[in-house]
Order: sequence, then structure tokens, then C-alpha cells
Amino acid sequence: MPDEKKADPFKPKQPSIPGVQPGEAKPKPEPPPLPEFPEELLPVAAPKRSVPWTAVATIGAILTVGGLLYWSRGSSTQPSHAAPDAATVAPASAADRPVPNRNLPVGPGRIASTDEMKDPWSAKRFLFRDPLSAESLPALVVRLPGGDYWGFSLREPFGTCELEFVTDLQKLQSEYNFRASHPMVGDPCNHTVYDLTKYGGGSSNDDLVRGLIVQGTGIRPPMAIEIRVEGKDILAARME
Repeated sequence: MPDEKKADPFKPKQPSIPGVQPGEAKPKPEPPPLPEFPEELLPVAAPKRSVPWTAVATIGAILTVGGLLYWSRGSSTQPSHAAPDAATVAPASAADRPVPNRNLPVGPGRIASTDEMKDPWSAKRFLFRDPLSAESLPALVVRLPGGDYWGFSLREPFGTCELEFVTDLQKLQSEYNFRASHPMVGDPCNHTVYDLTKYGGGSSNDDLVRGLIVQGTGIRPPMAIEIRVEGKDILAARME
């Protein structure tokens, strides 16, 4: 009896299928094709962002300046005992230095002598203590061409500017744009010009005070101070 091949238990015999030859492999089905999308609908990968070096440098500079400002502010609160550098301290000019008033006579009382004021238009500064405010106001006494003495406050009426007695006629023309044949009183703040040879309205309509306004926007003549002469003494008595 011929030997029969033993059946392999791990390789069972394939069943016989009509129409299919033994050993013919059945082809595997192909996967369906992927759908095609337009390019504008395809997702675009976001580009990688990188921090520019200029931004990093700017942030670093801001932090550095902020730190320096904080440090300098903190150090400025500390008391400094160092002496100022002499090269950096500018000396005050003559125009900036205050006019010393301790040598000026003070009224009411004697303010000058007739020997000091012999010539027409000679003048002398003094201080007059206001009895109401106890303030010492700058004042001036002038000898007029007729021989009379006239005193007045150098504080502009109802203001704070200090008047000036201008004897330089060229200055009157250049700085005040006013032609005159004799000295005038000027207000350097509003360029008002007062003429001491003429009278203008004083504190009331009935009062006449020397110093008529011949140019400018001044309100009234300078505040008058009564002047008396006793022998050779010139006295300032009272202010209007």
C-alpha cells in the first residue's frame, strides 16, 4: 500500500471552489483614491515666529534706562555734603544784584539837603514807610526848574512795577518812543510816560497831582509824597 502524505495540521487543505484554479491568489482590492481639494482650501502651516534682535535690544535698553533713573532718583534724596564746583557757579551780574537800601534815608523825616539838590532836575532816592502797610516803598524827590521839590512813590499806581526817572532823552526816544525836551518819569513795564511839569487827576477828581500821563496806558500820575523844606533840610511828610 503506497504511503499516504500525512495532513499538516498547521496547513489545512484548501477547499475546492468552482471556477477557481487551485493555487490562484485572489487579488486584494485597491483602496479608493483620496478626494482632491483646491490648493486655496488646503491648510497652510503657520510660519515659525522668531523674536527679532531689534526688539530684544529695545527692551533691554528700556530696562537699563529705567534702572538708571530709579537709581539716580534714590541717590538724589541723599544729602550732599560736597562743595559746589567753583567753575560751575556763575557770579551774579551787577544788574541781577539787589540794590542796597540800607544807606537810603527813610521817611517820614529828613531825606536830603538843599545843598545836595541845587541844580534843576537833580534827584535823590529814598524810602518812605507806608503807615497803613508798614512797607518801605522806593521813592524819589526831584527839584523842578522853578525851584520846587516834588516827591513821589516809585511804585506804579495800583501795580508792582518800579518807575524810573529818565534823564537821558535819547533813551526816552529809543525805549519809550517818546520825544521830550526835559527828563520824564517812565514805566518800563507798560512804557507809560509821566510829565512832572504838568498836573493830572489824583486820588479824586478834585485832586491835581504832578505827573500827567503824556503817553501810555497808565491809570493816574505817580502817588505823591508831600515835601517840606525847613532851612537846608528837605523832609518827606506824608503820602497822599
